[in-house]
Amino acid sequence: MSPGRVNLIGEHTDYNDGFVLPFALPNATAVSGTRLPEQRWEVTSEQTGETVRFDLAGGLSEKVEGWAAYVAAVVWVLREAGVDVPGARLTIASDVPFGAGLSSSAALECATMAVLVDLAGADLPLRDRPRLAQRAENEYVGAPTGIMDQAASTLCQEGHALFLDCRSLATEQVPFDLAAAGLKILVVDSKAPHAHVDGEYAARRRACEEAAGILGVTALRDIDVAGLPDALAKLDDETMRRRVRHVVTEDQRVLDTVAALRAGDLRAAGPLMTASHESMRDDYEITVPQVDTAVRVALEHGAHGARMTGGGFGGCVLALVDEEDCDAVEAAVREAFAVNGFTPPDTFVVTPGQGTSQISR
Repeated sequence: MSPGRVNLIGEHTDYNDGFVLPFALPNATAVSGTRLPEQRWEVTSEQTGETVRFDLAGGLSEKVEGWAAYVAAVVWVLREAGVDVPGARLTIASDVPFGAGLSSSAALECATMAVLVDLAGADLPLRDRPRLAQRAENEYVGAPTGIMDQAASTLCQEGHALFLDCRSLATEQVPFDLAAAGLKILVVDSKAPHAHVDGEYAARRRACEEAAGILGVTALRDIDVAGLPDALAKLDDETMRRRVRHVVTEDQRVLDTVAALRAGDLRAAGPLMTASHESMRDDYEITVPQVDTAVRVALEHGAHGARMTGGGFGGCVLALVDEEDCDAVEAAVREAFAVNGFTPPDTFVVTPGQGTSQISR
C-alpha cells in the first residue's frame, strides 16, 4: 500500500535537482496480487470495475494505455532492473483522488512495485524504488515528472514532512506535528482537471533545462538567490527569466520552511506558502482561477498561508489554518466557488501519513 502526497512547499524544483518538502496523505492505493504461471498480467480496478490484460512482448513499441499504463510501466522497469517479475493477477483499490494533484499515479506505481517485488521474492530496498518508479513514469508513460512524488509515496514517515534533496536523494524526516501547534492543513480540491502528460508541464521543464544550459550550470539548483540577478541578466527571453526566478526562489523557500519547522515555528511556514503560490501564479504561470480563488479566500478568512500543490493547471490548494478557523475557511471557500460558478470543491483535513508498506502474498 502506498499513499498519495501533498507538497507543503517546493513546486517544480524536483526536476531542477532542487529541494522539496512533501508529506504523505492518509489516503492510499492498495494493490494485492497472486502469481500466474505465465508471463502475463491481469489488472482490475475496484473503482471502475475495469480489467486490463497485457504482456510485454512488444516492449516499449506496444505500450498499454490509460490507467493500466502505470502498472505496465512498473512491470517493465522492474524487468529492466533485473527483477524476475512473475505474471500476476492484481487488484487495485484507492481512495487517493484522481487528477487532483495529489499524486495518485505515483501511489499506484509504488503500491504496484511493492506487491510485484513481494511476489518476486526480490530484495529491493525502499531507498532504491523512487528512481525506478520515476523512470517508469518518464520512459514508459511519457510524463516528464521529477522524483518527488515517488519518493514521498515511498519514504515519508507519519508525523513528518520529507525534506528531499532531489540531486543527492538525501532525506531528512522533519517533525510536522500540526495538532501540537493547534494547526490544521485544509485541502481544497478545486475540481479543475490536473494532468502531467501535456505540453504545458513539458514546456516548463524544457525552459528550465535550456536556461541551465545558457547559464552554464548542471541544473537551476546551482543558482542561489544571491546569484539570481546576475543569472537573469544573462537571459534574453522574459518568459525564461520568470521560470528561472520561480525555481531559484522556490528552492530558498523550501530551505526557509525547513528551518522554521526544525525550530518548531510551524506558523512561519504560512507566509512562505503564500509567496510560493504567488510565484507559481506570476512567474511559472501554472495556476487557474479556481485555485487562485481558494488561496485568496482562505487568506482573507484567517489562513496563515495557502498555496496550490502539485504540477499545476488545476488540482488542490493547501491552507495552513488554526484549528478554530478551519470550518470558517472551508465555508468561505465553498461560498466563493458557488458565487463564481465553479464546480463545488471537495475539502478535507490531512495529517502527515506513512509511506509504502509491504503487502503480503
